[in-house]
Amino acid sequence: MPKNLWDDSSAPADEGLVAVTYRSRLLGSDRSVCNIYGGNTSVKSKEIDHLGRPVEVLWVKGSGSDLATITERGFAGLKLDEVLPLFARYSMTDEEMVAYLERTTFEPGRPRQSIETLLHAFVPAPHVDHTHPDAIIALACAPNGRELMRAVYGDRAAWVDYIRPGFTLAQQIGQAVRENPAVECVVMGKHGLVTWGDTSRSCYEQTLKIIGEAEEYIRQHLPAQPFGSIAIPPLEPAQRNELLLQLLPILRGACSASGPVILQVTTDPDVLEFVGSRAGHALSQVGAACPDHLVHTKRVPLWVDWRPEEGASALFERCRVEIEQFTAQYQAYFEEHAQVGDRMFPPVPRVILIPGIGMITSGSDAQAADVSRQLYHRAIAVMRAGQAFGGFTSLSPAESFAVEYWPLELYKLTLKPAPREMVGKIALVTGGASGIGRAVARRLAQEGAHVAIVDLNCEGAETVATELCNRYGLARGLALQCDVTCEEAVISAFQRTILAYGGVDIAVNNAGIASSAPIEETTLSMWERNQNVLATGYFLVAREAFRLWRAQGTGGNLIFVASKNSVVAGRNAAAYSAAKAAELHLARCLAEEGGAAGIRVNSVLPDAVLQGSSIWDGRWRAERAATYGINPEELEAYYRARTTLKVNVFPEDIAEAIFFFASRGSSKTTGGVLTVDGGVAAAYVR
Repeated sequence: MPKNLWDDSSAPADEGLVAVTYRSRLLGSDRSVCNIYGGNTSVKSKEIDHLGRPVEVLWVKGSGSDLATITERGFAGLKLDEVLPLFARYSMTDEEMVAYLERTTFEPGRPRQSIETLLHAFVPAPHVDHTHPDAIIALACAPNGRELMRAVYGDRAAWVDYIRPGFTLAQQIGQAVRENPAVECVVMGKHGLVTWGDTSRSCYEQTLKIIGEAEEYIRQHLPAQPFGSIAIPPLEPAQRNELLLQLLPILRGACSASGPVILQVTTDPDVLEFVGSRAGHALSQVGAACPDHLVHTKRVPLWVDWRPEEGASALFERCRVEIEQFTAQYQAYFEEHAQVGDRMFPPVPRVILIPGIGMITSGSDAQAADVSRQLYHRAIAVMRAGQAFGGFTSLSPAESFAVEYWPLELYKLTLKPAPREMVGKIALVTGGASGIGRAVARRLAQEGAHVAIVDLNCEGAETVATELCNRYGLARGLALQCDVTCEEAVISAFQRTILAYGGVDIAVNNAGIASSAPIEETTLSMWERNQNVLATGYFLVAREAFRLWRAQGTGGNLIFVASKNSVVAGRNAAAYSAAKAAELHLARCLAEEGGAAGIRVNSVLPDAVLQGSSIWDGRWRAERAATYGINPEELEAYYRARTTLKVNVFPEDIAEAIFFFASRGSSKTTGGVLTVDGGVAAAYVR
């Protein structure tokens, strides 16, 4: 039985909107009870309308929200006495139902009601839950589900055969409950569970009780090896990661025909057991475990038929071929069932299963990939439990299409904001913990990118990554400590980014160092340090980016943050200016080298960037003075003089220029040089 999380000390005494909100969050916190974004809950309560009249209101979950995080504002309110007359109707189309319900709104400014609102209205109980528990779905998807339901619940449960949610299904459920007061729940074929209660607590506990009985039946009847014996054991983690580092860019390139995607790797024990089992392949191709999964997982995943002994080359080639085949099959599925006005989703797989390796999910961002991951975990749990019920069935292709492309289901997707410029893009920014790098990371994340913040300053990188995640969503920032002068460290930074996101699209070479001294006072260590950071470091990052982009096959975007000193040498800055000139020329060489592969290389030349950079930090200056043997007072005086310049250039200005080179706006430009000097400095290219 699912854990009972009800806590009288925190549960509301009120039985209205606040009560259903509390109950909903408890249900949603257990994904074996309720899928992410799935299920819906309701309460019928007395409220006072704008004229001071008492009105019975049906509060029901708003479309597209998640029970685990829903608030009181996430519920729609409808006037129940205006909704209930629909029960007497003979039929009603989806469009008619939506239009009618919109006229029954009790309080404006709330989300559109759930597509299963009438189900809640027609069940004559104050509190109603509709969930998709793993154990119940396994029962509902069994070939003889109705008979098994009787074995588990006797006459305490009613069964309704599968039809797509809407007026007719709600009416059937309402009739089943009204005509048999002894019924305690309704099991919906291939779909889910409906339970109810007089109070919020009794409804919650009834839901758990019904689920628990199915779980106990499964426990008693589940074979020791539900998926059969293991045919392909999981690879050792080191071997698996070595393969993934080569495989993920290939997969990402193959899956990006309709737009860039983020990939997420899952190697949890239940996944490895399933993909390595003898029955896994056949079960995975039966169909979706629940209608709610379809938009996020497609009807079936891509199963890559590969064995480790065949070798890495066979895996890579098979993935390319099978993604092409999957795409063609999905296009045929769409064309067979599409109606006028339907627009095909990207036909690439959302879930990829590979024996010995695990599961890879894709999405337009990390959140979308994670939703697919969560839902396929639930699918595996349903298929496992289904072995206690004699097997697993699913919706037919036509039924699946009717849900996947159902206008009322697609409405949820319209609630999302329009995709921004960098959706699905992955950026790696060196020197990302402060100054220009931090501003660049913020700007790219603002436009939808996922950003690896690479910096020697681990704490600073973590701060920026946390900020991006808190502001823009799951995994938007990734902190990576890295010394760009160390070959192994740069390689590792790219590898960790690949394992986190699947690849890289944009690399911003920004790591910096500043030093100033007349040539006769320039030490060899100062010279070497400038060359190491600004020339060698930029080379190492560029080389790894090129290697990755050639494997990924989708081109790439490399941006160098050079300097005014690249083209106009600064006084008393021979080491810095020479290194920056080498950096700029490297960028020009790479623009020539990468063009045929769709790799663009451009440079931004800032001057007099005074705010937000660590080079203006007093502690940083003191450390550099000690490192290079510079007189601290002279160094301090130099920086103080710089801050009196009347040049208004900030890191955000540089970030805007870098964003331009990373964006579609410069898609026909490579080898470009863009100065950002406040309009008064002599940073132009001679």
